[in-house]
Amino acid sequence: MAAVDELRGFAQRYHTISQQRDTTDRLIEELLLYCERTERQLREEKEILINELRDCRLDLQDAVNTRREHQQRLQKYEESYQWLCKEHNDLRDRNPYVLLLIDGDGLIFKDHWIRQGVEGGKNAAYALRSAISKQCGDRADSVEIVAKVIANLSGLTRAMQKDGCIDNPSLFKDFTLGFTQAKASFDFIDVGKGKERADSKIKELARWHLQNHNCKQVLLGISHDSGYAPFLDELFQDEKVKARLTIIEGVPLVKELEDTKAHTLALPGDLFRNDKLQDRTTIVTRPPASAPPAPSAANVYASPASSTSSAIAPTASLNNTSYATITSSASPPPQITMPLPPKAPLAKTRPATQSPAQTKTLQQTWNPGPRGLDEPIIFNAQAMEEIRKRKDTKKLCNNHYLRGPCNKEDCAFVHNYQPSKEEINAIAVLARLNPCTNGQDCLVDSCIYGHNCPSIKDGVCCHPYCKFPESLHPPGTRYKNAHIKANKY
Repeated sequence: MAAVDELRGFAQRYHTISQQRDTTDRLIEELLLYCERTERQLREEKEILINELRDCRLDLQDAVNTRREHQQRLQKYEESYQWLCKEHNDLRDRNPYVLLLIDGDGLIFKDHWIRQGVEGGKNAAYALRSAISKQCGDRADSVEIVAKVIANLSGLTRAMQKDGCIDNPSLFKDFTLGFTQAKASFDFIDVGKGKERADSKIKELARWHLQNHNCKQVLLGISHDSGYAPFLDELFQDEKVKARLTIIEGVPLVKELEDTKAHTLALPGDLFRNDKLQDRTTIVTRPPASAPPAPSAANVYASPASSTSSAIAPTASLNNTSYATITSSASPPPQITMPLPPKAPLAKTRPATQSPAQTKTLQQTWNPGPRGLDEPIIFNAQAMEEIRKRKDTKKLCNNHYLRGPCNKEDCAFVHNYQPSKEEINAIAVLARLNPCTNGQDCLVDSCIYGHNCPSIKDGVCCHPYCKFPESLHPPGTRYKNAHIKANKY
């Protein structure tokens, strides 16, 4: 029995060892399979990494090549940019010039230049160029001076004759020729009749040249004319433009231009006049051999009393009138460039409708403003009726007969009629029915329009369509015009 148990023990032990061996074999097999699978995965990943590395190397090489190309392009662009900057600077500095634009109707050369004719024009041009060159400093030798004087030559010539600047009108024409001949860049330009023509040309030229980089500075000879103020305000929206624009002082700078804060330049005092042209002519009326009969009281009338500004009388001694003031400040602005006849002294005949005491009382009790009341105008009822009969194209031109030859090219009214003195006064009375657009601020002594209502009688404004505002009627006036409150300056 012992032997059998021992054999069973050996069998049991063998069986146990066999199970352990089988387990070990399975473990080894599993380990081998795992290793094979892992090796295969690693090999696949290696190949993927090798391919990716190859692609990266290709991409890197492409990047290097692209960078090299970009560097080469950048170098070329830098060279081109430097060349363009140099060319741009060369173009900006090539043919630099200073532009001088002069409104010749207001900024006028002194008499001693003009009286020399052609030689005076040349000498004035040389003196002007020298004065501007001195303002250019170190660049004076390289900067060209371009000067253009723009004016109504015929109107300016007549104004100079009236001022006494010249006796022979050909002298001024010779002066302009000499000025133009002195330098290729100097011109005296005749724009003909019409005030706005010179203004418009100067404004357009200034705008055009300010857009040109070769134009280093624009000098404007416009100190006499407030009409340029809106133009300068528009340009000065750009500070760079403001730095390139200067006003030449001749006639003292008007307030409107001074308010623009523009740069100013005073040139030597022997170049330009610092005063305006004056009308120094005198009309002398000889008394007739036999005095005409006095007009009857039935047909002689007078406009209401007013200020000492614009009375019109049959005979008059003409006072001084500024050419520039008349062409720029008259209101409504006249479309002419001739100097207008100045105001005449009050007619010696007193108004038939008011006594001296009444006139004095009215002036003491009511003053409509700075200008005061218009002087009364004596007129003849029959002459007034004759003037009123003229309708449409037969109407007489107020500007022509009251202020001097009308130079308006498209004027539709009559200029070739010879009115009597009574008719002239009637024309003046009718013109006075139209309010001056500047009202009591009008500075034109010879203004033909009304500065206070002339239709007042016994405290009533008798004109059913009165154009004057309430402020130009005495306080407490009653009105036939129901819409008087709508009237404005």
